[in-house]
Amino acid sequence: MAGGMKTLAKETAIYGVSSILGRFLNWLLTPFWTYVLMNTSQMGVIGNLYSWTALTIVVLTYGMETGLFRFANKTDENPLKVYTTTLISIASTTLLFVVLAIILHKQITPFFGSAAIQPHYIVLLIIILGLDTLSAIPFAYLRYQKRPIRFATIQILNVVITIIFNLFFFLACPWLATKLPNAFSWFDINKGVDYILISNLIASSIRMLLLLPQLKVKYSFDRRLLKKMLTYSLPLLILGVAGIMNQNLDKMLYPHLSTEVDKMGQLGIYTASFKIAVIMVMFTQAFRYAFEPFIFAKNKESGDNKTAYSQATKYFIIFGLFIFLLVMGYLDIVKYLLEINYQEGLRIVPIVMVAELFFGIYFNLSLWYKLTDQTKWGAYLSIIGLVVTVLGNVLFVPHFGYIACAWTALFANLVMMTLSYILGQKNYPINYDLKSAVFYFIISIILFAGIMFAYGNIDNMWLRLLINTILIGIYVIIVVKKDLPLQQIPIVGKFFK
Repeated sequence: MAGGMKTLAKETAIYGVSSILGRFLNWLLTPFWTYVLMNTSQMGVIGNLYSWTALTIVVLTYGMETGLFRFANKTDENPLKVYTTTLISIASTTLLFVVLAIILHKQITPFFGSAAIQPHYIVLLIIILGLDTLSAIPFAYLRYQKRPIRFATIQILNVVITIIFNLFFFLACPWLATKLPNAFSWFDINKGVDYILISNLIASSIRMLLLLPQLKVKYSFDRRLLKKMLTYSLPLLILGVAGIMNQNLDKMLYPHLSTEVDKMGQLGIYTASFKIAVIMVMFTQAFRYAFEPFIFAKNKESGDNKTAYSQATKYFIIFGLFIFLLVMGYLDIVKYLLEINYQEGLRIVPIVMVAELFFGIYFNLSLWYKLTDQTKWGAYLSIIGLVVTVLGNVLFVPHFGYIACAWTALFANLVMMTLSYILGQKNYPINYDLKSAVFYFIISIILFAGIMFAYGNIDNMWLRLLINTILIGIYVIIVVKKDLPLQQIPIVGKFFK
């Protein structure tokens, strides 16, 4: 392997492991919050606020991260000038946003649709948004400079600090308040949302301080360059907004659409259960970092990229269905990740997991418009998915509650996946193994039906777990026999030679 490929593989591994580890550690906070927050409505507030956070950061960076990579790698542009021009632009618009939003925060608060969301939450959130947006460009420049270790260290440290302060406020403070009541008279366990936001604010502030060396550069600003970058980046903003809204719009709209008395409590249950299902995203991301390079390396020898793309998608489906069966088969154990008041929401887990699997397949299929420079189709497909998401939530949430959010997500991702496949076959035909995909989906449906039968008819938990283990084992045996001889698996294969 050439030196360049070795460097690329090393950097991919560092970015991949840090990303997965960071997301997993952050993911653990949701189960923790279900046990320490005083009620489900507080979780609903967190779910609603953070869904808006994700959208706002995409808007405030307006595609300039990608623009930075694009123009910094052009031979006729000075990378440092590209970086500082981008930084000045983002800093200016972010500062303007923060100032105006803080001034108008009392007017903004009712827009969130619930009296449970208090004005000072919005102030804290605005400051967090400002810090996170400002840190995005230095992080992008670290990637351009090929400094993955510093990038990964700061990112993971950010999550660790967030967790530490959550543990301090929710575990240490209640204990210290009983031992040192005068010193901790400020502590109020009912202010759970405050402590979550403050923990986030502290972590974001420390991350910004750690990025100060990336801000100590010789600044120059080029209006001509900025205009070109904006022309390139702003279309990406549309794609980014549509994509993030597909993932978060249900939590944004729920307070406005729900007819339930405790709408934020129901949103809290949905948010926590949705987070359990998102374990699919982490595992499929792990697949991309661990297995896809193996597939592409094997096919690079023959130069048959289309076969590599087909195989990557095939094994992605196989792996995703395995994760689905694994989570559903051990739901008796998984349910303890959530406090009992949230467990009624576990009925959405299989729906959301399938929705996320469809989105992962769509991501794999989206290769065609990237390779043919027809990225406009990415925006079109995202907008179509967004229309389905809006219609599904507006029409059905008032009648069916959060279960409608889950089914809408599944249907929206199914539509995008199907359309991407059809369009891809016209523009960049790839011989995907549809026969295997259908086969594994049918097998998974049959095994899932067996798992659900066990849950509905067997009272003994240990017997259910045994039966479900056998059913999952059947899936593994079929995969190994049909498509994945153990001796071909990286690392594992050494033990079967």
